[in-house]
Amino acid sequence: MPGENLSRDEARERAALLSVDGYDVALDVRSAVGESRGEPRTFRSVTTIRFRCNEPGASSFADLIAPSVTAVTLNGKDLDPGEVFDGTRIALEDLAAENELVVDAQCAYSRTGEGLHRFVDPEDGEVYLYTQYEPADSRRVFANFEQPDLKAPFRFEVRAPEEWTAWSNGAGELADGVWRFAETKPISTYITCVVAGPYHYVTDSYSRALPDGSTLEIPLGAMCRKGLAPHFDADDVFLVTKQGLDFFHEHFDYPYPFGKYDQAFVPEYNLGAMENPGLVTFREEYIFRGRVTQASYEARANVILHEMAHMWFGDLVTMVWWDDLWLKESFADFMGTFANVGATRFDGAWITFANRRKAWAYRADQLPSTHPITADIRDLQDAKLNFDGITYAKGASVLKQLVAYVGQDAFLEGARRYFKRNAYGNTRLGDLLSVLQETSGRDMSAWAHQWLQTAGVNSLTPQVLLDGEGRVAELAVLQEAAESHPELRPHRVVIGLYRLEGGDLVRYARVETDVDGPRTVIEELAGAEAPELVLVNDDDLTYCKIRFDDTSLATLRDHLGALTDPLARALCWSALWNLTRDALLPARDFVDLVLRFASRESDIGVLQMLQAWAGSALTHYVAPQWRDTAGRLLAEGALRELRQAEPGSEHQLAWARFFASAATGEDDFGLLRELLAGTAAIDGLDVDQELRWAFLEPLAAHGAADETDLAAELARDDTASGKRHQVRCLAARPSAAVKAQAWAQVVESQALSNALVEATIAGFAQPTQRELLAPYAEKYFEVIARIWADRSIQIGMDVVRGLYPSLQDGPRTLEATDAWLSAHADAPPALRRLVLEARDDLARALRGQECDAQAATG
Repeated sequence: MPGENLSRDEARERAALLSVDGYDVALDVRSAVGESRGEPRTFRSVTTIRFRCNEPGASSFADLIAPSVTAVTLNGKDLDPGEVFDGTRIALEDLAAENELVVDAQCAYSRTGEGLHRFVDPEDGEVYLYTQYEPADSRRVFANFEQPDLKAPFRFEVRAPEEWTAWSNGAGELADGVWRFAETKPISTYITCVVAGPYHYVTDSYSRALPDGSTLEIPLGAMCRKGLAPHFDADDVFLVTKQGLDFFHEHFDYPYPFGKYDQAFVPEYNLGAMENPGLVTFREEYIFRGRVTQASYEARANVILHEMAHMWFGDLVTMVWWDDLWLKESFADFMGTFANVGATRFDGAWITFANRRKAWAYRADQLPSTHPITADIRDLQDAKLNFDGITYAKGASVLKQLVAYVGQDAFLEGARRYFKRNAYGNTRLGDLLSVLQETSGRDMSAWAHQWLQTAGVNSLTPQVLLDGEGRVAELAVLQEAAESHPELRPHRVVIGLYRLEGGDLVRYARVETDVDGPRTVIEELAGAEAPELVLVNDDDLTYCKIRFDDTSLATLRDHLGALTDPLARALCWSALWNLTRDALLPARDFVDLVLRFASRESDIGVLQMLQAWAGSALTHYVAPQWRDTAGRLLAEGALRELRQAEPGSEHQLAWARFFASAATGEDDFGLLRELLAGTAAIDGLDVDQELRWAFLEPLAAHGAADETDLAAELARDDTASGKRHQVRCLAARPSAAVKAQAWAQVVESQALSNALVEATIAGFAQPTQRELLAPYAEKYFEVIARIWADRSIQIGMDVVRGLYPSLQDGPRTLEATDAWLSAHADAPPALRRLVLEARDDLARALRGQECDAQAATG
């Protein structure tokens, strides 16, 4: 991987030297089908680049990662590929003022989801292709200048098998066996795209009257593998798409600029989705093969709208370099939820954001690798790792705070000016701040420094002093920051006061105000009736960790389920989880709160998050001596709620899945087997194929389902999805031989695709198999440097994160981690970052276990 890296300094030098006029890219992917000749399967890629050099006679380079190059021609002169191509770069010497580079290469199909991914459907043998490039994998498909600020128009053509269809960013036509696509607007290399294969394709259209009297017509398309076609609810995808296009046109005042709008749901995808203009790609898991809750549909709608927002934030206007990745990802993350609430049926999406997205941000912002939202991205490996909870969820949270700070109208007017001034160009932080300063009248420099250019999360705690009559004499908010990141920020917050009324915990006072510095007195609340709960970030305007005074925490312990407002309830749950992770609340107390109050949670997304947190508490934060008890209590509670849930309801389905994940004893396993066999039933619960696999994994992990059982299930579900489930369940079995085989398949071989690597790792690391996994702690530190050097960065990340011995949660694992870090001070920074993050999670878990153990003895 180091040979494939590109530094920020190199990119700056090249951008100062070159400007690109256009690309013509011709791909021949007929080799994707048929028998392989034994050597790695490749396709032909012929690229013509027209570009200018402002210093004639200077030297530069083009990017290409390919097994071989057949020919290189620069300005009509044939160059020796063996001399100018080193496997990742093509040296370009003595450039003219105007240049034409032609590169004829044999590029490799991918099995890692990077570049041109080739997937063979086990159900019918059909082959499907798609590209995924961010941040810098288009060079695996065609020669180019792989950096976001060297934008250019692209013309693609694809020669594919006769029975296939091909798609790209522009509209396509088939002539003489070649798919030729309309030239794009100037875009960056990483958002070009090609999809090809026998995809199931559905069409629709969108139209909108524009202010100038014309009509905007956008052809819509949606596609998936043929095997998923019976499950494809394209009508709902188109509904959300049209709602989003209406919403963004109303708010952005800049017509969608990229012609058609196709959306491809593709197999073995590493990301949630990718914003390629005119051809957005999604992971096919967003097509639901079984029954799911509305939380899944809301999440899909959020992703559709997130990617659509990128058409403006990221595609139309693009950051100069990955330092300003937030200029697209933070905005898209915010706009996804903003549009979901404003345009679709998912009007509670801010609750999901507060409960789920922010949890991702809080974790990332407390790691040793935390960074400002505007980060210092030295190279492409840094860029890959910065697609994280800070760039996405913290950035979106800060934008929500910005909207509260400057006002929604000023914020949106700033966006409109930003698009019009910078269309098809590249920007930095200052370009956006300048328009926001214009529209809001506020000095954005101080805000930007405090919120965008410093790291860390603040904690806000209420301090309540009462007078002799039981009223508030003074209510203050205390702000704290970690020693490592001491910045105290200005927060626009809503403070809510709550009391019990007729068994409900309701808000009776609300103040929206500014909090700044270590202690802020909220004068407006003086004289209010004494509260039983103070919520210092009610309405979730700012980004902070909510803390509670003693009275408020006691109220939540007894009456959390009585909170009537779903957003306030979600914020309290999130705050309690942060207290647990910070070793300020014993994990057994959090488990107890879930067991007592989760059944009263009306929001299905919050309920599923609580179930996930309870499972994480059991695995990582509960004292080891109490794990068996806690596990039994969770399984009993889940089964009780499953039986009591409304038949056929979403809550019943969520409890069924959670019961399977928590199952511990023979009675639990017996019930799961009976549900699978159909000899037992729970009224209203449809055990569909996806739920069958959810029941089989714990059975396999506890030795209650063997290889024969899993083979029989695969025969029932002989599909790509079924194969991934089977691989995960096979690796989950409690056998030393099974673990050795799974380890070898991931670590010693490159035969598995990215999706099957992910499934194998997920099955390998079972929380109930700590002793069985113990031998692999030492092996992990022996192999990760080699894995990082030999594999693609995506697979390297999957292995380093997924196989870290976090289940060996003791001081010895911390010591082994520290020893590796000390001995590998010169390891690639991205690899060290992953190991440091895993170490920090483990150290946090040990602190949580100590807190829980002290609660048991205290």
